[in-house]
Amino acid sequence: MRPIIEVNHLSKKYKYGETQPYYTLRDTLTGIVKLPFSLLREGQRQNILKKGEFWALKDVSFKVNRGEVLGIIGPNGAGKSTLLKVLSRITPPTSGEAMLRGRVGSLLEVGTGFQQELTGRENIFLNGAILGMSRYEINRKFDRIIEFAEVEKFVDTPIKHYSSGMYMRLAFAIAAHLEPEILIIDEVLAVGDTAFQEKCLGKMDEITKEEGRTILFVSHNLEAIRKICNQCVLINKGVKVFEGKVEDTLLKYKRLQSIGGLKIRIGEHGSNHRGSGTLSFKDIEILDIKNKNRNVFKVGETVRFKISYAIYEEMKGLTLSIGFFSSKIKGLLLTDFWHDIKGGTVRKGENGTVILEIQLTVIRPGEYNLYFWLGDKAATQQANPANYDIVENIARPLIVEARNEEEKKLTGNFSLPSKLHLNKVL
Repeated sequence: MRPIIEVNHLSKKYKYGETQPYYTLRDTLTGIVKLPFSLLREGQRQNILKKGEFWALKDVSFKVNRGEVLGIIGPNGAGKSTLLKVLSRITPPTSGEAMLRGRVGSLLEVGTGFQQELTGRENIFLNGAILGMSRYEINRKFDRIIEFAEVEKFVDTPIKHYSSGMYMRLAFAIAAHLEPEILIIDEVLAVGDTAFQEKCLGKMDEITKEEGRTILFVSHNLEAIRKICNQCVLINKGVKVFEGKVEDTLLKYKRLQSIGGLKIRIGEHGSNHRGSGTLSFKDIEILDIKNKNRNVFKVGETVRFKISYAIYEEMKGLTLSIGFFSSKIKGLLLTDFWHDIKGGTVRKGENGTVILEIQLTVIRPGEYNLYFWLGDKAATQQANPANYDIVENIARPLIVEARNEEEKKLTGNFSLPSKLHLNKVL
């Protein structure tokens, strides 16, 4: 059976400062008349050195089978949204081709495809008609769309009065319920609240497994990618870097993110300072034993934390804590490490840098969000300590990789440092 989506050597070139036009039927017909003259001018331009051009996509190829969910990931500016716009026929490719064998529904930007002056009800029928559905088919789905979007009270209100969240909820409900064979979704789901995002992910899972529809899903939410995708494509700087199983692709992405090191300047990253302002973190670096910036380590390796701090008022002792949180379950602390930096009185202006090393011997392969606590040693014994500073949810998680196939099979997060001794067989 042929793939429902085939992308072959797709490329898209832009010029810096150029606004990309959107093509209408009139533009296309006019272009046919102008084609011979355009080709002549193009031939002349080939002899001129082109400057200020960049490739948003370069020679991208992949296939998607019917009923699959393909995740597309990559850093900001990688070309993900450009790829979806080309596949949605919003903008033409510079070269290559994309074949989509089925009715396509796209959810790329909040409000895309909506007519501002029409009501929610009218926009539902308009979108259904664009997808080629009859009025009877749309009527059959109408109540479910309104219920899912949670806009019952506003269905006869013009769309221009909707909030961004209402836009997104209605747009997703229309795209999910009007039965396109291919559903293309960009990061637009990030507009909704957490509960509605979960609802959308559940619906996407349902329409692929139960209805056999195909989804292309771009997201920076790696847990969402894990939950619903069968395969994944990693794009960086317009080029397909990797395509394969979800976990393998996510691992490649994390390695890509680790390039360039990891140094957090606290004041520049809007980190959450809490406490009385008696002290604060300044810089946090994650290093290996050769002082190279990294956030990807193997089981058994040593991770080195280089932490700079500032003291603004006198305090009694100074303590540092580093916590490892689950990247899968929000708020779940797996373990933490405490270290006394200074004992006795610590005076104003006694700024410093501490290097703390942790050997990853008992930590199993996985992702770990890091939490840094710096505070008055005496304050740690109080019910509500105030002399502290906290940095959490830093730019990238700490990634611990398996050394061999056996470690890949382990479950859980930590191995107890103990040995099993058989005492007696009864």
